[in-house]
Amino acid sequence: MKNDKKSVTFFKQKSYLLAAGLMLAAVLGMTGVYVAQQGAEKQEEAKLESQVKEQLQQQHDQLAEKEAPKTAAVDRVIRSHNDDFLDEPAAISPSNDTLADKEEEEKDAEEQESEDGKEEQPQQEPVAETSATPKQPELHFDAANMGWPLQGKVLMSFNKEQTVYFETLNQFKINDALIIQGELNAKVSSVADGVVSNIEYDNEETGCTVTIDLGDGYSAVYGQLQSVPLSAGDYVEAGAAVGYLSNPTKYYGNEGPNLFFQMIKDNETIDPMEFLQQE
Repeated sequence: MKNDKKSVTFFKQKSYLLAAGLMLAAVLGMTGVYVAQQGAEKQEEAKLESQVKEQLQQQHDQLAEKEAPKTAAVDRVIRSHNDDFLDEPAAISPSNDTLADKEEEEKDAEEQESEDGKEEQPQQEPVAETSATPKQPELHFDAANMGWPLQGKVLMSFNKEQTVYFETLNQFKINDALIIQGELNAKVSSVADGVVSNIEYDNEETGCTVTIDLGDGYSAVYGQLQSVPLSAGDYVEAGAAVGYLSNPTKYYGNEGPNLFFQMIKDNETIDPMEFLQQE
């Protein structure tokens, strides 16, 4: 009788062990299937990602091939322009004190001329005062005669299709302006006739920045300036001083003093090299 009980107990234990083994095998099998599915999904994701990258690269190459003639032409103009500054000594720019003295001398000369003119002119009958302001010339942008705002090398060219390396930031990014090298206090000239539409004195990236309306939807933006002799609404002739180069902002520290020059047409940035004359 005791032997029969032992046999029943043994078979029960054996059954439990067998059941546990089957459950373990089932769990391992399900785990293997899950891992295999995960591996297949990752492979599929990697394949799709590779296809997307390949398509994007093809689109980029097609765009670059399409823009190549235009880009090459602009690069030739920039190289030709920059060659003029390779062997030239750096220009000695006037200091702030020199600029102030010059402005004071010009002011004294104008006052003296005004006094001399009053002495020479015969006395005239008083003329009734009028509140009418002088009418400014109508603005029309003359793209064929646009001059350079600053004489210096083009450090970074305009490019909204491909990224440009910014040394100070140590990164590549889109550049929607020309970055032109210059000396501290160098004069920055208006590229065409226009009216000052805005002066921003504390732009984080471009410092003191002047925007001039050139007419016909065109505007010119000059950044990293100081000693700006203009006010909003002033009429500016081509070649007149917009301001003088300041020390660069923290965004252009390694590039040294430079002019941020941007062209805008109907609120869209455009390449200034399409209009600047090769000297």
